[in-house]
Amino acid sequence: MFLLDAPLTGRRQVARGMFVLSLRAPEIAATVRAGQFVNLGWTPGPLLRRPFSVYRAEGEDIEIVLKAVGSGTEQLLAMGVGDRVSSLGPLGHGFDISDGARSVVLISGGLGVAPMPLAARDAASAGLRVTWVHGARTAAELCAETAGDEVVWATDDGSQGVRATAVVAAPDADLVLACGPNRMLAAVAERWPDAQVAVETYMGCGTGVCLGCAVPLRRGGYDRACKEGPVYRASEVDWSALPSHLHYAVSA
Repeated sequence: MFLLDAPLTGRRQVARGMFVLSLRAPEIAATVRAGQFVNLGWTPGPLLRRPFSVYRAEGEDIEIVLKAVGSGTEQLLAMGVGDRVSSLGPLGHGFDISDGARSVVLISGGLGVAPMPLAARDAASAGLRVTWVHGARTAAELCAETAGDEVVWATDDGSQGVRATAVVAAPDADLVLACGPNRMLAAVAERWPDAQVAVETYMGCGTGVCLGCAVPLRRGGYDRACKEGPVYRASEVDWSALPSHLHYAVSA
């Protein structure tokens, strides 16, 4: 885990209201795994750091994907190249792609694209065939950037790809990795109990101290998304006890 004063190096739009920010954070870029996140702070900014899944890691830079959903992300998106962000990471338990699978399906909904380019990179490095299924309400909300051997689009209104949810549109595979709204992940758990899912919850410290990111478990009790998660076996989580509207990959 590193604490870096990271300058912004770029920004681009990848869907309606969805942006990718690049940060110069070489130590994090060299060590981050798919599904892990960084906790970011900036001045002036919110009192607590904000968690963002690492979208890509190339050279000395990492990338995050976000929408302006509150004052905090509005401030972050208003920053310019050269402005500095305090970056703590990599944090959390990422996806495990070392189980001998031959094929993997990545399922993302909306901002759930956040960990998928890294997951596609790691899976390809392990010799897996990668299918990425991305869903959104409309074509305008689909992320324009993709990775993998095959891409399947799914939209609620049928404006691009299959008129269905990403879960319905996804084929079976040896390994399933998913990120998106909790309601979507609950559907993943029903179809693929052994799938690995990056859960959505509020986070404060990002290091397991504040206990603000509790994830209810079906066996009883709670885990900390920032330490034991944010990636879990889908059947382990008590989805009925998690709010359906939160998104792990971006904070207000």
